[in-house]
Amino acid sequence: MTPDPRQSTVDGILHRTAARYPARVALRFGDRQFTYRELDDAVTRAAAHLLSSGLAKGDRVAAYGTNSDGYAIGYLAAARAGLVHVPINYALRGEELSYLLGQSGAKAVLVDPALRDNLDAVLADVPAETVVPLRDADDSLVAVAQTGDVPTLDVAVADTDLVQLLYTSGTTSKPKGAMMTHRALTFEYMSSIEALDLSAGDDPLVCMPLYHSAAMHVFLIPYFAVGATVRLLPAPDVAEILRLVEEERIGSLFLAPTVWVPLTNHPDLDKRDLSSLRKAQYGASIMPVTVLERLRGRYPELGFYNCFGQSEIGPLATVLRPEEHDARPASCGRAVLFVETRVVDADGNDVPDGEPGEILYRSPQLCLGYWENPTATEEAFRDGWFHSGDLVTRDAEGFITVVDRIKDVINTGGILVASREVEDAIYTHPAVAEVAVIGTPDEKWIEAVTAVVVLKDGHELDEATLIDHVKQRLAPFKVPKAVRFVDVLPRNQSGKLLKRELRGS
Repeated sequence: MTPDPRQSTVDGILHRTAARYPARVALRFGDRQFTYRELDDAVTRAAAHLLSSGLAKGDRVAAYGTNSDGYAIGYLAAARAGLVHVPINYALRGEELSYLLGQSGAKAVLVDPALRDNLDAVLADVPAETVVPLRDADDSLVAVAQTGDVPTLDVAVADTDLVQLLYTSGTTSKPKGAMMTHRALTFEYMSSIEALDLSAGDDPLVCMPLYHSAAMHVFLIPYFAVGATVRLLPAPDVAEILRLVEEERIGSLFLAPTVWVPLTNHPDLDKRDLSSLRKAQYGASIMPVTVLERLRGRYPELGFYNCFGQSEIGPLATVLRPEEHDARPASCGRAVLFVETRVVDADGNDVPDGEPGEILYRSPQLCLGYWENPTATEEAFRDGWFHSGDLVTRDAEGFITVVDRIKDVINTGGILVASREVEDAIYTHPAVAEVAVIGTPDEKWIEAVTAVVVLKDGHELDEATLIDHVKQRLAPFKVPKAVRFVDVLPRNQSGKLLKRELRGS
């Protein structure tokens, strides 16, 4: 059974592109490549293989691995088979891995052979009964997908069916599984294509982890929808990124700020010809304005796009386009095609332009709620809107600027301080590589503004000097009461800062 043309399914997007451009190269990974027809056939074979292993429509299938052609095929095959794909951060192990496998109820795991030991260590405690290697084995999913006849599948998939559980990064609590339907992600793909000007001639490189919704749903699948040729890397290795941009004339590159920063400081940067790059996207965490200005100054012809959102909305909610950066470099842009926003106070009242409030979303891109977590679903979805937990301002033209996560706002002496504002001031010091500002318990101030700082290699800085630097830029109540210098800030594999770990240290 081919995808129902009346349904907007994830795998149907690939099927339609294969009908339009059957001989065009869709995907390159290592030395392998697939045309769109070959990729579509591979997805059907892989879907049949998963169903033949005892899985049935609606079963959850976890994916635990780095980027690969097998990983991409696994997601699309799960969609075609009516299964629910559960991407898992490949850095997780032990209790964290066991929690996601158990909470999702995954019956099968698609795994990188290199991570098999991590999986085996928890298999006895989780419901998964089937393990399928993604690659590097004769019975791997990618190997099975490339051989044999193309079968006919006896499964009907509707666009209202679940296709993925996107687990939130858990920066403030246990991860929650956002229930994404085919329909929601189809709207997400259309928003991404329109907002980011994605086209078949972009020659994109995808290297951020596919377990993260941005790499998979803002770039990989939307690029398949427009018929682009995607080069896929296992992970964001800066030296390899620079090599591929030069040698394969890459035209579009999405990186988290935690990769853009080391890329700008890499010794190979001046040795490589990056003139083919036309589009540069950033997101998944906040880009310091000073870093963005340095990048734009170095590459004035490069169009930068700021992508903002969260897993529950697929994840793209707003975009700041290249022509909008000069006037609003700190903004994350305006709502994308299928997203409505409100900015409200603690009582749910709309705030005036320029005043901070929580951003709410209404969109067909939104998840249905959180998997087997009705309490969290009721808290987040109220009165027809999704409550994001992000504190923002919005101007009269609809441009959003992120102030902070609501839970990261610091109450110091009864006055609320946005940690991001203090971080931006600290980033202006030339010795600072990274900073996180948190509130620490304090008998006098309730919470004391505390800066945790990573210095650039070869630089020295003391607490008093940095505090004096901030005093010249911010009101006294916003100035850190203390500074801690560390070698590295805790982040998850998506690049998101884990402030809860800093508060607990």
